[in-house]
Order: sequence, then structure tokens, then C-alpha cells
Amino acid sequence: MKKPLISLTSDFGVQTQGIGNMHGVALQINPNANVIDLMHGIADFDIQSGARTMETTIHLPIGFHVCVVDPGVGTKRKGIAIKTKRGDVLVGPDNGVLIPATRILGGCDKVVALENPKYQKLPVSPIFHGRDVFTPAAAHLSTGVKIEELGEELKFEDLVKAPYEDAIIADDQIQSEVIHINKFGSIHLNISYALWDQFNPNEKIILEFNEKTIECPVVSTFGEVDKGKHLIMKDDYGRIEAAINLGSFSEKFKIKQGDKCVVKKNSSP
Repeated sequence: MKKPLISLTSDFGVQTQGIGNMHGVALQINPNANVIDLMHGIADFDIQSGARTMETTIHLPIGFHVCVVDPGVGTKRKGIAIKTKRGDVLVGPDNGVLIPATRILGGCDKVVALENPKYQKLPVSPIFHGRDVFTPAAAHLSTGVKIEELGEELKFEDLVKAPYEDAIIADDQIQSEVIHINKFGSIHLNISYALWDQFNPNEKIILEFNEKTIECPVVSTFGEVDKGKHLIMKDDYGRIEAAINLGSFSEKFKIKQGDKCVVKKNSSP
């Protein structure tokens, strides 16, 4: 495999030597690998945002993608590697963080537990599986090791469920959920482009959050509305985003990650 890609994602933040340690471990095992950082600024222990970030691996070359958002590290939860239909392998904890990305990447071809000490960095720290279990697994796979050598095959349906499912259309409304809020305060919903196109929204739609009702124009970019005005559009990673041009949607409307949102077409003339 020529210059295989290994991507690293975590909730470590920038003030940690752990990121460099993972790079080093990967390169010790496969000096020819191209190791990149996808994201290390995920909020602490935030499995939902970790899953959302891993979805974006669809925009990377086929590779070996490690996710360390792992509040259960050292417990009985398994480490797993999922080979996707696209050809990528996702490596991380069995806590649901890899499931949405698996779907985005075409579905599961095979999943195994990370059990074989031959493909781990020994001794394994009980609190740093990112360095000692997950990254070594990805790096060994990048050298051509078969996924079956890492451990026992598991059933995909037996894995811990995803932290969110895709939105659905019911009674000509979309039942959705806020799966991410970015640094600008824009909210990202679990609505795929395909579902949005199927919904075929009008020029304006209605968002309902608990007791709040918000009318938003459907646009393609922020500058189509005046500064301080809200909008809804396709985001840059395959989902739907509600935002304020040069402002914070989540702060203005007091919306949190995990909040439910009903999307309705505006029936007003």
C-alpha cells in the first residue's frame, strides 16, 4: 500500500503530548504512513460530536481513521475496528462513536474486537488506549495486516448504538435533533442532504424547539441574509445547518446539542 493515510481524532485538545505520542507510535509501526490530525478539539467526552466529526472522513482519501473519544477507557467496553464498504477502517471504542461514519462510508463489511497483543503497544496503559491499542491497530492495518488478525469477529448489530440516528419525515414534517453546535453557534441537524431534497422545502421553513418557533429562509450561503438574520441551508459536511449571519444561532435561541427539532414547511403565502 503506497503512502497509506491514518487520521487521528480525539477530545484531547491542543495542550497534550498524547497527540504527538499517537503520531510517533503510528510512524514506528509504519514509517511510510501519512498521519494527519482530523480533529482534537471535540468537547470533553462528547461522543455525539465525535461521531459527527468521524462522518467527515467521507471527504478524506480511503484510509485508517482513529477516534479517541472514550469516556469508558479501561472498562469492559471493547476496542473495535470496522471495515467499511468504501474500504476505510474505523478504529476506536465500542461506544457508538464510529457508527454514523460507518453508515456514511457505505455500511459495515466486517467488525472485529481489538484483542491480539501482537498488534498493541505493550504494556497497554489502562487509560490511554488511543496510543496503545487504537493507533497501533490502524498502523498495523496500514502495513497490510488483515483485519481478522486483530481479534474476534463481532456482529455489527451487537455494537453499542449510535449517539444519534438519521432524521425522518413523518406527516410532511422532519423529526430531527441537534447533533453538533460549532464554534460560531450554528446548529447542525441530523438531516441528510437526501432527506432534505426529498422534503423539498419552501423558500422559508419553520423550526420548532420546545416552546420556540423560528422562521428561517432557505438559502445557499450566509451572505444571502443581512447581518444578524437567521437562515437554514445545507452545511459543508452532508447535513443541514441553521445559523445567523455573523452571529450565534444557539446563543440567541438558547438551543443545546441534543435538543429535538421539528421542521415544517411554511404554509403562509
